[in-house]
Amino acid sequence: MYQVKINGKYNYEVDKNGDGLLVDGENTVTDIAQISAAQWHIINNLNSYNVEVITFDHSQKTAEIKVNNNTYTVIAKDQFDILLDKLGLSSLNAAKVSEIKAPMPGMVLKVFVTEGMEIKKGDNLFVLEDMKMENIIKAPADVIVKTVKIKPGDKVEKGQVLMMF
Repeated sequence: MYQVKINGKYNYEVDKNGDGLLVDGENTVTDIAQISAAQWHIINNLNSYNVEVITFDHSQKTAEIKVNNNTYTVIAKDQFDILLDKLGLSSLNAAKVSEIKAPMPGMVLKVFVTEGMEIKKGDNLFVLEDMKMENIIKAPADVIVKTVKIKPGDKVEKGQVLMMF
């Protein structure tokens, strides 16, 4: 399943359904023919569309497409992006990170860093236990730890600031 936002205004949920697509829960039968590496011809509901991909950024899941000479900006989120949003971790991909908040309520089992440490993106910061599941929280960017507000055994609430960088 994908959540697709077009031009920052229009939101759709898109999922595959056999050979067709489900768009906002409605089954669509669409004829799609690829003309070249970046061009397609689409027929949907007796309407014809010429589609050209102008730019595509796989890592950011964004594209700029031209449909019948109108240009649109498309941002897609897959199930992992949606899960990160639900956990409150989606903003951690930003280059400038000043703090880490608890993504869920739980208990701190172990803290791997101390104040003043230089941390690389992806390094382990701490272990948070929630309902008997251990979750290792990793550094979202290259940072220097300014403040550690937790210690093993602390109980935390979702959204609580745990570390500052």
